Amino acid sequence: MFQEAIAKLIAKTAFETVSAHCDGPCGVYDPASARIAAEAALSMTKKIIDLGPADAADHNTYGRFVAIKEQQAHLAKEELLILWTDYFKPEHLDEYPDLHEKFWNAAKLCSAVKQGVDVDAANDLMAAIEDIHNVYWATKGRDVAYYVAT
Repeated sequence: MFQEAIAKLIAKTAFETVSAHCDGPCGVYDPASARIAAEAALSMTKKIIDLGPADAADHNTYGRFVAIKEQQAHLAKEELLILWTDYFKPEHLDEYPDLHEKFWNAAKLCSAVKQGVDVDAANDLMAAIEDIHNVYWATKGRDVAYYVAT
């Protein structure tokens, strides 16, 4: 009886069919969120290296820096993967045939930054995100400056 009532209700309700190429409305993507997270991971990497020999109080600080670095590197990876899989479409590959490689390498750099304490890897990640930034904005026909907060 309950299933019948639900079926009748659904039959009487008009639904409009909609479609989208992404999870959200167009225009909500921006590689800046990945840049900010990667820049935070770079900053934490530098702070870990600068901490040097630690006393008991510094161990807590060291642990916090490591946790933040790993969290931010992971967040950068998530942001890049969302941009890669939700924004970019097959037609973008015509103009940027190395697009998949750019994102693959950037994601691998996120993992390297998360797993290690390597300023070069963190700087390489920033450069990879800058490259993706330039491609992204070019696909939108806009020239948007790349900048860092620090």
